Amino acid sequence: MHNQITDVPGVKVGNKEIQQALTGCTAILFEGGAVAGVDVRGSAPGTRETDLLNPVNLVDKVHAICLSGGSAFGLDAASGVMQFLEEEEIGLDVGVAKVPIVPAAVLFDLPYGDPKIRPDKQMGYEAAKAATTERFSTGNYGAGCGATIGKLAGPGFWMKGGLGSASFRLENGVVIGAIVAVNPAGDVRDSSTGEILAGPYRNGKLVDSIKLLEQNYQPTIPVGSNTTIGVIAVNADLTKAEATKVAQMAQDGYARTIYPAHTLFDGDTIFAVATGGDRVPVDVIGGLAAKVMEIAIINAVKSAESIEGIIAHKDLFNKHQSGGNKWL
Repeated sequence: MHNQITDVPGVKVGNKEIQQALTGCTAILFEGGAVAGVDVRGSAPGTRETDLLNPVNLVDKVHAICLSGGSAFGLDAASGVMQFLEEEEIGLDVGVAKVPIVPAAVLFDLPYGDPKIRPDKQMGYEAAKAATTERFSTGNYGAGCGATIGKLAGPGFWMKGGLGSASFRLENGVVIGAIVAVNPAGDVRDSSTGEILAGPYRNGKLVDSIKLLEQNYQPTIPVGSNTTIGVIAVNADLTKAEATKVAQMAQDGYARTIYPAHTLFDGDTIFAVATGGDRVPVDVIGGLAAKVMEIAIINAVKSAESIEGIIAHKDLFNKHQSGGNKWL
């Protein structure tokens, strides 16, 4: 067990990023196919192929999911994942070809790094090619490379977000895993203590985003300039409708850690996939999926690294010890 989504049988993950440009993408592969559902709860999503996951629609299995930075431009990375899978002859057999089904979601990471460089088809291909069942890098990698947290106090006070993952094994051998790129408008808190881990950082202190709202603070950030995107995977047997319900329940993991979540400024999206196995009650999978997603979000925050002008959680203690205000 790596305590990552790759602990789920049938799941591979690959990252590709350009650190200088502060952007990247993450390919989550299900080479044997996986039943999938999705829940889009934020008001500014950037997605691809989510309509086909509706239980009333025909296609019932996906072969990968692509999470990407680059705002809507980053949706192009999914084409590279498709290209890789087609070369591997993985996809929906339509007679004349095998068509890989690759839903995708993007987050907004353009303000830092180079906004003219975004995840493209080549980057998506390289992420898929790098996919492994082993431990993968979190924090400033893949779709989390340019992610930031705590935008409600305006530009200049953000903290570093990132990519996170977690897993949980049931006694019957079923594993529930999560991967998430954390880039919210709100702050991120430890769900067990209420402690703010990352958020608006002003005058050497973390600012409570909810208190900003209580003061009738008017956010100055553009709509759609945030978004937390993630995937839940389980080695169990689910229908599309059941996978969709799991994705809905997993959104509780966002709500327990991100304050506020699901805003007009976010495009919060969760995919849920089932790679096959025993039948497990949906409420068991969904309830635990929310918990695993909480842990993955906290992992993203705690594994993120500071970049120029944006401090990460792990450096807050060192900064307070050494004094000064070099990050602002």
